[in-house]
Amino acid sequence: MTTPALLPLSGRRLPPLNLGASAFPHHRATLRLSEKFILLLILSAFITLCFGAFFFLPDSSKHKRFDLGLEDVLIPHVDTSKGGKNLGGFLIHGQGHDEHRHREEEERLRNKIRADHEKALEEAKEKLKKSRDEIQAEIQTEKNKVVQELKKKDSKPLPPVPLPNLIGINSGEPADLDIREKRNKIKEMMKHAWDNYRQYGWGHNELKPIARKGHSTNIFGNSQMGATIVDALDTLYIMGLHDEFREGQEWIDKNLDFSVNSEVSVFEVNIRFIGGLLAAYYLSGQEVFKIKAVQLAGKLLPAFNTPTGIPWAMVNLKSGVGRNWGWASAGSSILAEFGTLHMEFVHLSYLTGDPVYYNKVMHIRKLLQKMDRPNGLYPNYLNPRTGRWGQHHTSVGGLGDSFYEYLLKAWLMSDKMDTEARKMYDDAIEAIEKHLIRKSNGGLTFIGEWKNGHLERKMGHLTCFAGGMFALGADGSRDDKAGHYLQLGAEIAHTCHESYDRTTLKLGPEAFKFDGGVEAVAVRQNEKYYILRPEVIETYWYMWRFTHDPKYRQWGWEAAQAIDKYCRVSGGFSGVKDVYSSSPTYDDVQQSFFLAETLKYLYLLFSNDDLLPLDNWVFNTEAHPLPVLHLANTTLSGNPAYL
Repeated sequence: MTTPALLPLSGRRLPPLNLGASAFPHHRATLRLSEKFILLLILSAFITLCFGAFFFLPDSSKHKRFDLGLEDVLIPHVDTSKGGKNLGGFLIHGQGHDEHRHREEEERLRNKIRADHEKALEEAKEKLKKSRDEIQAEIQTEKNKVVQELKKKDSKPLPPVPLPNLIGINSGEPADLDIREKRNKIKEMMKHAWDNYRQYGWGHNELKPIARKGHSTNIFGNSQMGATIVDALDTLYIMGLHDEFREGQEWIDKNLDFSVNSEVSVFEVNIRFIGGLLAAYYLSGQEVFKIKAVQLAGKLLPAFNTPTGIPWAMVNLKSGVGRNWGWASAGSSILAEFGTLHMEFVHLSYLTGDPVYYNKVMHIRKLLQKMDRPNGLYPNYLNPRTGRWGQHHTSVGGLGDSFYEYLLKAWLMSDKMDTEARKMYDDAIEAIEKHLIRKSNGGLTFIGEWKNGHLERKMGHLTCFAGGMFALGADGSRDDKAGHYLQLGAEIAHTCHESYDRTTLKLGPEAFKFDGGVEAVAVRQNEKYYILRPEVIETYWYMWRFTHDPKYRQWGWEAAQAIDKYCRVSGGFSGVKDVYSSSPTYDDVQQSFFLAETLKYLYLLFSNDDLLPLDNWVFNTEAHPLPVLHLANTTLSGNPAYL
């Protein structure tokens, strides 16, 4: 396992090692040439070119003519002796002209070059009289002009597309006073997290709530892209925090710029940024979110330029150069990363009418369908150069998890028309149940990890999302097994609740074992942390929606109280390093997914089912709701994504 410094930061996968720019300083200051010296080089090259043109002009003594771009023209000659009807040959125009005209033309050109040369020298003298700061200011002005032109080019209007039938975006108020008070408490927690980010980390990707300053990780590159703003927008909207929503919208409109020299995680940027922007667009109808999502998607497309079409894990937003994490099985791509693009990319094709996004993710699906799968399981690593699996490690937790989630959700989002995705999901779940799901000696159902032919009896916090997935996919299961999968979801929810209940803080560890007498308890120190993760609460919410068993609301409230008691600080919310300690230390990070997922799922848990009903909305793996594309109430029949 990784150490706390290398934790998975979002979504469903384990983290990249922190090998960002800070690990390899470039010493730019010692290598950068001064702008004045560069300007001198350019001017000297121009002057050399001018002299060259002057001295190497064609000599009229060697050439019969020098006519700027005017070639001798063959003109048909009409023989008038026969009434002007027949062609009698061709006259060559220009041969009878006086050569004096050509000498004059040559002299005019020489004079023009001489004048341009003198003008360039005068401009150079003027430039060299200016100070370094003045020269830098002029260079910056020219750069700004180029950036503005690029922005104008990227901001071309998108074709009008009818919105799907959007239901349940401003409702959910519970009648029960106690439930309403709990929902209001979650809203207050959201406001505390947002207000402190607004005060201390605005524009940064995340917040350090104790140090009270901005925070970022290498998944976002070296740029301030406002990840928390984009990730939190839809949560703010459904909670009715519209002033805060407008603050975020204004920042995005004025400051969110993707033309930066920054290497980012394709997966993380897709689920947080594209997913967050699309959800904000569907909820609010504000075009700026759609436009920004499409601009960013265009920046991610170069990541697919591999021999197999399996995208790189990272891409530079400016250069388009991609690469994979060095630690990932000899440079492999990761299943949960390249397999967690479908929902967002289908919506991009729907909104733009451009099939390129849909084609990219369908190509990945077709390639996976052709490959052999050991024991019916998908290994976590695939080499994008060779198209072969890396090491045979299968997990429903980090590295694999959201791939399976997106198979199911592709079917749901298509109004259950994408039966190919449903079949792939059913096949995968059957293999998972056969090879990875076991019961502990104490009767707890858990999902282990398959490593080189051996089942590791350990379950991660990330894996706890699967309880909700099994419940969500129960309806439509093969062989009328809906009841079976709903029960399996309930058993996973119970196991994950035990992992919380068996700690001092009543918050779950990052991973927990089922070996010998140890069950649902973390053993290693570097697995005892809680970083505000949402997966257990996510499963509580799905189980509540499908069963209305009050224990799920009770368990969710226990988690909310523990977060508020042990993770809340004056500057926001922080993760803790040891959930078994009565006086834990903080990791001093308020993750963006805490606002996007954890607080959203808690708010939905204490809302009525008419808020974002599951018949109309499908949540991406960062909890951003995207509408089901019903054929009955859209023009999808004419859309390339569903032809």
